[in-house]
Amino acid sequence: MEYRKFKPDYLFDGSQILNGGHVLISDLKGKIIDVVTESEAGNGTEVLKGILSPGFINAHCHLELSHLKNKIPQKTGLVDFVVTVISGRHFPPDEILSAIENTEAEMLKEGIVAVGDICNNTLSLLQKEKKNLHYYNFIEASGWHPGVAQARFDKSKLYYDKFIEKGMNVSIVPHAPYSVSDILWGKITPFFYGKVETIHNQETKQEDLFFLKGSGGLLKMYQILKIDNSFYQPKKVRSIETYFKNFSTATSVILVHNTFTKQEDINYVNQNMRGGQIVSFCLCPNANLFIEDRLPPVELLIQNKCNIVVGTDSLASNHKLSILEELKAVSKNFPRISTETLLQWATINGAKALQMEEMLGNFEKGKTPGIVLIENAIDKKITSASVAKRIL
Repeated sequence: MEYRKFKPDYLFDGSQILNGGHVLISDLKGKIIDVVTESEAGNGTEVLKGILSPGFINAHCHLELSHLKNKIPQKTGLVDFVVTVISGRHFPPDEILSAIENTEAEMLKEGIVAVGDICNNTLSLLQKEKKNLHYYNFIEASGWHPGVAQARFDKSKLYYDKFIEKGMNVSIVPHAPYSVSDILWGKITPFFYGKVETIHNQETKQEDLFFLKGSGGLLKMYQILKIDNSFYQPKKVRSIETYFKNFSTATSVILVHNTFTKQEDINYVNQNMRGGQIVSFCLCPNANLFIEDRLPPVELLIQNKCNIVVGTDSLASNHKLSILEELKAVSKNFPRISTETLLQWATINGAKALQMEEMLGNFEKGKTPGIVLIENAIDKKITSASVAKRIL
């Protein structure tokens, strides 16, 4: 068997950063053979400048919106953003497919090896069949008015079946608390058993205001989109309390954005998690800055020992689908967070959240997690000049 041997300045193995005296050994396709000391490695070692890491996990993405790059105004708030995306997402299929292909190539180049991808159609399926990346596909169900529940469910189930036919990892998931009626929840919840589930959570302060008091900016959104909201009576609880128990049979739950999540929300999740269930809080900082010009309460999540993962959202709400750029944004705004912690979020935590830890997330023997070099890292720190380079 032929091997490759890598000796970086620092080696992040998925849990900790080892010093420069360690060598990663893999086969030519990237299957991990071992991590050894330099004295044990023998000849033929490739010396690398930077931090060597397992491949990155993008826990939240909308690949099918790649054609909207530079098409959406920034810092308008979520309500105006959602309205703009819904009204402007329809482009010729060839243009969408080309954007999907190009964007996937960029993610590969950026060291991303797996993606939790939101799907509202099957346009991304052709690219995913090439198996360049590992995907967990989230077929998004939405429909606020109870009268559309059956039609919306039928459409989601149709897409779900198409992904199943192709042997893909796939779940039916709710879009957001404010876009899924109780009736639609009832139709999709039976599909959660043993699955990875995800939902856009507390991305705007208007979300909690709507569920607590029935007021706020979401009413404007329903009005613009001509959605009849007259049936709704406020539940007088915070958003997460209206839906989280619906995920009781899911193996893993990824709460995305969490920009306005508070301690009481984290307490509620902790009190209502099923035994053995993984609940992850996904950070998409560059998208949060793009849309709401606000970052989630990262330090609060850390204090509560939450399982934190990282996503890019879409090119409708981001300039680049790069996990390293997301880590830079966190590091810039929360400089006390160690590089080791950031890389745990971007690798092993994400792999566990997507239920892919048996093959991805760390440099454990026998895995093929991808091998990524972070260049221009100074004293183990990710800097604004750092770049990700895919090795294998």
